[in-house]
Amino acid sequence: MTHQPEPHLPGVLAIDAGNSKTDVALIGADGTVHGTARGGGFAPQTIGGAAAIAGLAPLVAEAAAAAGHPTWTGSLTSHVSACLANADLPVEVDALRAALESHPWGASNTVVNDTFGLLRAGTDGPRGVAVVCGAGINCVGLLPDGRTARFPALGELTGDWGGGSGLAATSMWHAVRAEDGRGGPTALAPAIAAHYGLPSAGAVAEAVHLGQLPGSRLHEIVRVLFTVAEAGDEVALELIDRQADEIVRLAVVALRRLELMDSPTPVVLGGGVLASRQPLLLDNLTARLAAAAPLAQPRVVVAPPVLGAALLGLDHLGAGAAAQARLRQAYEGPRSVAA
Repeated sequence: MTHQPEPHLPGVLAIDAGNSKTDVALIGADGTVHGTARGGGFAPQTIGGAAAIAGLAPLVAEAAAAAGHPTWTGSLTSHVSACLANADLPVEVDALRAALESHPWGASNTVVNDTFGLLRAGTDGPRGVAVVCGAGINCVGLLPDGRTARFPALGELTGDWGGGSGLAATSMWHAVRAEDGRGGPTALAPAIAAHYGLPSAGAVAEAVHLGQLPGSRLHEIVRVLFTVAEAGDEVALELIDRQADEIVRLAVVALRRLELMDSPTPVVLGGGVLASRQPLLLDNLTARLAAAAPLAQPRVVVAPPVLGAALLGLDHLGAGAAAQARLRQAYEGPRSVAA
């Protein structure tokens, strides 16, 4: 007898693929979490969109197995909601959507930049601004009529600075220059060296260059930066001040573009650097935001970013408030706290 493919599961395959990690979740139409999986970072800019999407297949299979469907055939769910890092330009979004549609994971598919997932996780509807400061930095804004505020987010080429990679790189820049005499003194130099168990920051740079120290470990410098800043190091404090200024600049430009400066508007903050809730950064940026946009309502999202992708998927299915509440509860506690 010929095997007939099972009908798809009514619900959402939610994908949040960031620079440093990827989360996949199978969500029922009632908001129940049936299966999850976590993997590494998502890098279509390095390996190509089709290969990056194909690389999600093991995670989808793992989530399906966790949901009790280890050998699923046919479409897996009603809808795939994918919030993807590096989906910055329209041509990139289109290419990633086409690649996603080549896999039988959903009867329908949507692809948006992962910052829209953060925005949805921190709001009850399509209105507000979100700034993500994780491995990189980005900002989006959205109005109920569909208008958006976007930035190219291609790094220094498009005027961006900060996030974990930017803070780490600039910390190294100051540390090495302090050691060789091109720059002023900073406690970052000995602190970075000690963190990696090497004699100097210059030795850390050489170890990364020679492949003796994985470049992926440079993000650890962000924790060193905050520790040194808490001890009063001037250079470290200046870097944190610059990061706060950059975050607020992004948020204010988005608010202005969407004509939201004169009305109370959520400004959702997320990503690893912001979710760590370092007072030196948060107190600085909230003071700056209050001065520049007094009606802005900053809030830090503490739930996993895949929550936003799942909520966008439930929105697509027309799920009600009860399903959204069940989903939020599954991701442990309140979606956000005031900054």
